[in-house]
Amino acid sequence: MKIIVTFQPKEEFVSDLTNSFPEVEFLFYKKIKDAESEPPNADVIVTMGEDLTDDHIERSKKCKWIMVTSAGLEKMPFEAIQKKGILVTNARGIHKIPMAEFTIGLMLQHAKQLQAVREQEMNAEWSRRLPTSELHGASLLILGAGAIGGEIARLAKAFHMNVSGVNSTGLPGEHFDSMFTLETFNEQLPKADYVVSVLPSTNRTKHILKVDHFEQMKDTAVFINIGRGDLVEESVLLEAAERKLIGHLFLDVFDHEPLHRNHPFWEAEGITVTPHLSSITKKYMPRAFEIFKKNLSTYSNNKEHFINVIDAERGY
Repeated sequence: MKIIVTFQPKEEFVSDLTNSFPEVEFLFYKKIKDAESEPPNADVIVTMGEDLTDDHIERSKKCKWIMVTSAGLEKMPFEAIQKKGILVTNARGIHKIPMAEFTIGLMLQHAKQLQAVREQEMNAEWSRRLPTSELHGASLLILGAGAIGGEIARLAKAFHMNVSGVNSTGLPGEHFDSMFTLETFNEQLPKADYVVSVLPSTNRTKHILKVDHFEQMKDTAVFINIGRGDLVEESVLLEAAERKLIGHLFLDVFDHEPLHRNHPFWEAEGITVTPHLSSITKKYMPRAFEIFKKNLSTYSNNKEHFINVIDAERGY
């Protein structure tokens, strides 16, 4: 069996894979262009999910399985994959702990005015007149009540927050006080103190939030986007900030990354930019490769119970 990996992991992961599966031929490449001759020979392709094209899939004569070592799938050539009937799995679930901690950190940063505290420290200014608040009793609306949203909800309940969520069915979820759908969540917007999006990028979610949604929110509300940058058009976010429709916007994901240094988000009052790092910790790759190893054992033994199987037609 030949497996090509279109990125170069650390040596510890390479050694672990080759020692754990001595019967497998692993070929590691720094980028897909270095592996252009390999797709026709590969039984399995391991990718970060942003480099495969229709052409790669068309030339993958033997490929039966693609492992995506991230949760994001919006750049995968699913139409070509579906035509060939290739199995796709991903690393869904590995982001829930770091992204949930990141979200709670941003909410605490806002509630305790830690940015302002830091500015006062830089200026040697002693002032206790900062408008601090508490998460206790605050209302949180999570757009995307999956693994990540559920972990955010679990941590939020430790602060005794009122937590509502949005999923595809509207059916109740653990740690959520109420649940809505993409068609009904508007009714919760005027009640939310914090609105957090972890929605994936799909045809249904692209540019789903409009100016009207921000107008419905409290003028003290906080919006946090750690999902996908195409959830809201940039012009909508800038208008929400300029008109002070809500209290603050924390943006970790963007339509085009990296964000250009002259982008207006950097200087806009009411917007905090973070460089798409909500999911990044030292435990990212160990968790991703653990899922891959379990699925590789399943694949090698011709079994059927894979972890995180993706529906190629839906794209998630």
